[in-house]
Amino acid sequence: MKVGVIMGGISSEREISLKSGNSILENINKEKYEIVPIVIDKKEDIVNKVNGIDFALLALHGQFGEDGTVQAVLQTLGIPYSGCGPLSSGMCMDKDVTKSILQAANIRTAPWINLNKDDEINFDQINNLGYPVVVKPTHGGSSVATFVVKEEKDIKNCIEEAFKWDNEVMIEKFIKGDEITCPVYGDKMLPVIAIKPKSEFFDFASKYEDGGAEEIVVELEKNLHVEVEKMALATYRALKCQVYSRVDMIVTQEGIPYILEVNTLPGMTKNSLIPKSAAAINIGFAELIDMIIEDSMKIER
Repeated sequence: MKVGVIMGGISSEREISLKSGNSILENINKEKYEIVPIVIDKKEDIVNKVNGIDFALLALHGQFGEDGTVQAVLQTLGIPYSGCGPLSSGMCMDKDVTKSILQAANIRTAPWINLNKDDEINFDQINNLGYPVVVKPTHGGSSVATFVVKEEKDIKNCIEEAFKWDNEVMIEKFIKGDEITCPVYGDKMLPVIAIKPKSEFFDFASKYEDGGAEEIVVELEKNLHVEVEKMALATYRALKCQVYSRVDMIVTQEGIPYILEVNTLPGMTKNSLIPKSAAAINIGFAELIDMIIEDSMKIER
């Protein structure tokens, strides 16, 4: 079977995608698959460069990759691909839509405001959330242009900076606590990973620089584990995820978990969280890639 590893792309997360793609290329079972590296440099590449492949293994991140666009093109071309479909990918990429669906499903998430580019900043509304708040692009990822804002005087500049990366910006109440990530594969939650960043939150440097954060597989207290697992699986189902996704949460000091966001194409670099979680139950990187390919091929799209 000829597997195209699709990486690069045109989003702010291009370099991370290339790292994910190269990491997959290093670890995939080359005796089992014929591997074709496919680097996306412009949108039309997704049509022009995939001829002849039997399966698209997606290592893209960010817009035009993680937002369902590429998935829809591959579906139209009749090429099976890894992970979530166009609808789920689009919903999870749009943090405002994600949180609206979670709220409708009574799944706990922090209060938020979503701004379009032409909207006036309503400082009273932001003040009602209570500082600190998190400002970030609504469709962004990898914590690019994400700020923890502690005072009203700083809010305007941070919103303007976030708008340089997206046409919508989210302002969300900052929940103080311990960040955890909950990989969901099929209908099961894999081992939970606790994230202890060296900085104030799990920012870009914490995610991708060696030593930027301590990430350890943890065993949560029993009642907390039950609630976290229930929330992770409910989130996965509410957002119509398929094969695998990563549900990120924060747990307050009082032990109350909140959903932060869902990643439908989580990173697959050597520092990434899903390979680390899978390894904790003796699933190696090559085996994980095999599982993703095989289970994605079973889905009728």
